[in-house]
Amino acid sequence: MAKDVKPRVKVPSSAAAGDVVTIKTLISHPMESGQRKDKDGSLIPRSIINRFTCDFNGQNVIDVTLEPAISTNPYFEFDAKVDATGEFKFTWYDDDGSVYEETKAIEVA
Repeated sequence: MAKDVKPRVKVPSSAAAGDVVTIKTLISHPMESGQRKDKDGSLIPRSIINRFTCDFNGQNVIDVTLEPAISTNPYFEFDAKVDATGEFKFTWYDDDGSVYEETKAIEVA
């Protein structure tokens, strides 16, 4: 597991039925491509978040495959239409098999 991996998510706490809300996510991760060398000249092993998904009430909203060219601390901003009160589930998948999850609820009036 990569050290100091921390997901952060911003989701509005409430919306009207049918609103499109903006969601922002950031995960603190080194995103090491496997191409760089350390001070001794040895290759630093690849360690990236290779997939990010977001589901709302069990339905997929976004599913992204990430490649080594993605910068450190990947940030995503996207819109989602909400028709009912529910929960967003965010999942980041790491090369080392680690899975990082965060959930955020939204109240729809």
